[in-house]
Amino acid sequence: MASSNQEKIFSKEWFYAYALIIFGSFLYAVGDVMFVNPYLLAPGGTYGLANVFNTLWPWKISYYAICMDIPLLLIGTLILGPKFGRKTVISTVLIFVFVFILESTWGYAPVIHDGLIPDAAEGELGFIPDYFLNTLIAGLIYGVAIGLIFKSGATSGGSDIISMILNKYTKISLGTLVMIVDSAITLTTFVAFHQVRLPIYSILLIAIESKIIDLVIEGVKSYKTLFIITDKEEEIREAIINDIKRGGTCFSGIGLYAGQERKMIYTTVSRTEMIRLKTHIYHIDPNAFINIIDSNEIMGQGFKQLTGE
Repeated sequence: MASSNQEKIFSKEWFYAYALIIFGSFLYAVGDVMFVNPYLLAPGGTYGLANVFNTLWPWKISYYAICMDIPLLLIGTLILGPKFGRKTVISTVLIFVFVFILESTWGYAPVIHDGLIPDAAEGELGFIPDYFLNTLIAGLIYGVAIGLIFKSGATSGGSDIISMILNKYTKISLGTLVMIVDSAITLTTFVAFHQVRLPIYSILLIAIESKIIDLVIEGVKSYKTLFIITDKEEEIREAIINDIKRGGTCFSGIGLYAGQERKMIYTTVSRTEMIRLKTHIYHIDPNAFINIIDSNEIMGQGFKQLTGE
């Protein structure tokens, strides 16, 4: 995740971080106003509660949310630092502005539905809901939005601040923490509207969102790190260098069972390269021991350029 301490004003990193905040905040507003609120969902956060309050006691979503965000911002800034707080303040203000604009212009009409029908009770057009497709799209939009904001070094405010604070002191991923913190908020939909499907769809939305957040922050696990223990390290070394066109490191170690010295090769390759390398190893040394590990992010020569993010 980007560190605000290493961003010089108007530098490439600075523009990149704030571009993520702006675009992520806009996507968050789109997801909330056009997909979440029309279906009475509450996928956590202050905007989840604001959606419930907006339906029970009509007042703008943005007004409810900002009233909850301000005290949480103060707590977050105190614990996570003033520079972190500045980014989160900007994100919170942008989300407030975008949500206000969308609910003032677009209203609370759904984007996804199976048709419009007259609502006799309200004297307006209602809609035939498509809960599953709407939940799927809303989860994707929310996940990308919050992932981009997190990646910039900020949060979207609200309960995300709680998740970031917990992440600072634990090894639990941000996506998992968002899911834990926000799942409790989904239950307010059942209390308010007495429909079991609403918290179920809200939790499904959070599950999709959490996976997308981790994907945006950590990237696709497209690389594999291999630890190869073999007696034919020279032949495997030649295969890695000449055929796979990758590098690696060779270690010497002592086996615990027999106490014999063995050679271990450490290398990182792509998925397709791993398949080719496994074939080579099978033909060179069928008795080799291989440990394959997913690698989220690889930096250095031959991979992604090393940065301060």
